[in-house]
Amino acid sequence: MLNISLSNQNDVIKLLGKPHSISLANEDKWHYFERIKESGDIYKLGKKELVSNNVLELEFNKYGVLVKKEFFNKQNMNKVKYSERKTLNTRSERSFVDGFLSSVRQKMKRKK
Repeated sequence: MLNISLSNQNDVIKLLGKPHSISLANEDKWHYFERIKESGDIYKLGKKELVSNNVLELEFNKYGVLVKKEFFNKQNMNKVKYSERKTLNTRSERSFVDGFLSSVRQKMKRKK
């Protein structure tokens, strides 16, 4: 069990493993994700349904001691705030010629 002011980062790693995500803005904020999908019924052609979508957010002080923990499930997920910033994709910014030549190089390597 994780207790505020008693548990530390080592305790969390022993219990849950390494975090799935560490906040870019605050390295002392860790996130753990659990997402469970199950096959739907035959009427939905076996399409997977989201059964559980949980996020555990843990925050530590500068000494690595747990100071805050929050649990978000599928019902209250709208409380999670996502960044509005966009990530640049340099791969899609390549020119057509560069992409074409890269494709030709890959095909040539496969033939060897």
